[in-house]
Amino acid sequence: MSSASGFQPVPRESTSSLITRQLREGIMRGALPAGTQLSEVALAAEFGVSRGPLREAMQRLVQEGLVRSELNRGLFVKELDEAEIRDLYLTRTAIETAAARAVAHSEAVIPGTERLRARAAAMAAAAAAGDLEALADADFAFHEELVSLAGSPRLHRVHETLMVETRMCMTALQGTYFDPEDQVAEHSRIVEAIASGDDAALVREIEEHMQEALDRLVRAFR
Repeated sequence: MSSASGFQPVPRESTSSLITRQLREGIMRGALPAGTQLSEVALAAEFGVSRGPLREAMQRLVQEGLVRSELNRGLFVKELDEAEIRDLYLTRTAIETAAARAVAHSEAVIPGTERLRARAAAMAAAAAAGDLEALADADFAFHEELVSLAGSPRLHRVHETLMVETRMCMTALQGTYFDPEDQVAEHSRIVEAIASGDDAALVREIEEHMQEALDRLVRAFR
């Protein structure tokens, strides 16, 4: 029976959404490397589903830009070239700068920066332990926290896809560009710039951080 407002009960997460999430995670973590052809038959059997929800899931990934469709050939995990890596970091810089400004000038700036400091501390602990995988996870958690704190669903939605692409790059080139101490220091400077409410400082710190990361990736890519 419907309510007086006309709203209907919200269904549980669909099968295609669950498959999308697992495929996205597989792409991000390197289980499905760039260039891999995605076989509907094989994946449907692996997930234990019909080809309908699998096809829907893969089309979502095409829309997100993580999978490309080739006429008469099929679907492939996207491969990022140098131009796309540069565009990725250009877009991340714009989004994370906007998010940082929103946090710096919000009423929740104090608890927000404390949460970011905790993320940076997790990075420092991973770096001290020499655990590069944990450092990468903590690095991603920091940036996800930053954008989440801005309270913008649109920024968050776009940023999610960008971070999957970033993780694809890092997974493919793992071990070739990490400098743990610099990673931790860069993130700590971003937090303190946000805490200060100084727009010029936070823009400078984010731009420098993104440029350093981009330079490391491009060097490794070449």
